[in-house]
Amino acid sequence: MAEKYHFCLLGLIFLSSLLTGSSGGDGAHVFISSGENVSLCCNNSLPDCKSTTWNYNRFRHLAAVELIALGIKKTDTERHERLSLRSDCSLNIKNVSKEDCGFYSCRQYVNEEQQGTDACVYLHVLHVSEISAGCSVTLSCQLYSIDQVSCDDWIRSEGIHLFWVNQAGVKLMRSDSIYQILFSSDHCIVTLNTTFLIEVHNREWRCAVTHRNQVKTSVTYTVKSSDPVETEVSRTLFRVIVIIVEFAVFAVPTVILLQIICARRAGEFFSLTQSATIFKIAKTEDCSSYYYFFFFSENKEKTLTTLKK
Repeated sequence: MAEKYHFCLLGLIFLSSLLTGSSGGDGAHVFISSGENVSLCCNNSLPDCKSTTWNYNRFRHLAAVELIALGIKKTDTERHERLSLRSDCSLNIKNVSKEDCGFYSCRQYVNEEQQGTDACVYLHVLHVSEISAGCSVTLSCQLYSIDQVSCDDWIRSEGIHLFWVNQAGVKLMRSDSIYQILFSSDHCIVTLNTTFLIEVHNREWRCAVTHRNQVKTSVTYTVKSSDPVETEVSRTLFRVIVIIVEFAVFAVPTVILLQIICARRAGEFFSLTQSATIFKIAKTEDCSSYYYFFFFSENKEKTLTTLKK
């Protein structure tokens, strides 16, 4: 009787620690990027997994959801198709999403009585998203964990950190003048704001998460200036511009030569200097480029045409 009382008391203490929002350092921490597959180990499993039960809890103030009951997968959950039980009783999750983050516990039952303590796992999911507005690009990297636990708590108790790395492998700091890195105290999130320039076109950025100074997972993201359709149109316009320039390079001298020949034949000699040049105007606010053709004749400037890339 005394043993049962102590067991229940330990269970209440454990449940209380979950509900009060403490980080609970006894559980294993697993880090995974969204879209990947993950396997959560059950360290207290018995042979053949017929006694294994997996529970899940994302919101600490709500009851846990049963995913696997005595080795059999429950089919009444939204993600049951992505779940499976391995031969070693580990829980497999395919195509992990940010909604899969939270607290998982593996429990053993024999004759309807729990055997030993739970094997606890905290699943953290790393996700990167992009928001584009004109020439401005904002990359948001967020680490999703169990709700109602702030990022500050994870940092203090487990040493979990998020940061951005550029294409050269250099960690970006808040003091970097070109970029603006924002941190949120409520959630583990770092936001990278940058202005789209030619030199950052198709450049890779990597968001990484460390646990106790060890990199656990990262997400690589490539910033692109426009969609494939716009890019193809721009390339077509550029080719047209190149053809026009090539034609002008050969045509203008020919016209000048013909004018000189005609003038000489008419007994008139005059000096005619005429040249053509092309100027590329810098990118405007909508990230477009303009090409202007100017023809100079007798020191008078005249704009013939304007093309937009």
